[in-house]
Amino acid sequence: MIKEFRDFIARGNVMDMAVGIIIGAAFTAIVTSLVGDIINPIIGLFTGGVDFTNNYFVLSGEVPAGASLEQAREAGAAVFAYGAFLMAVINFLIVAWVVFMLVKGVNKVKDAAAKKEEAKPEAPKGPSEVDLLIEIRDALKNR
Repeated sequence: MIKEFRDFIARGNVMDMAVGIIIGAAFTAIVTSLVGDIINPIIGLFTGGVDFTNNYFVLSGEVPAGASLEQAREAGAAVFAYGAFLMAVINFLIVAWVVFMLVKGVNKVKDAAAKKEEAKPEAPKGPSEVDLLIEIRDALKNR
């Protein structure tokens, strides 16, 4: 059973998946920082710093007037936090756009490298095996 497990782990697909997950986790920190530290502040300049996170409806319970979403939750009220959901959707769309642009850039670089390889002139090839056999046959005929 240990040998089967070792063979399973050593397969290329499992190792590729593990590397992908590790790189993906590291990449998540980069994309999150890009969105939170660079893109959202720029969007905030154009929208006047609008943040929907604290928009909610109180379904039941007592909440002081003007309380934030966190304060309402701490008070034990049941809240319909539509603002937090809306901000999560907006952040998802921004992250998806950033990832799309990164993948598009990587694909462009890959395509350029592939075209560069295709453009390399091939070394002249000698006659094929069939051509050589035909020449030998013709040479033997003429003897």
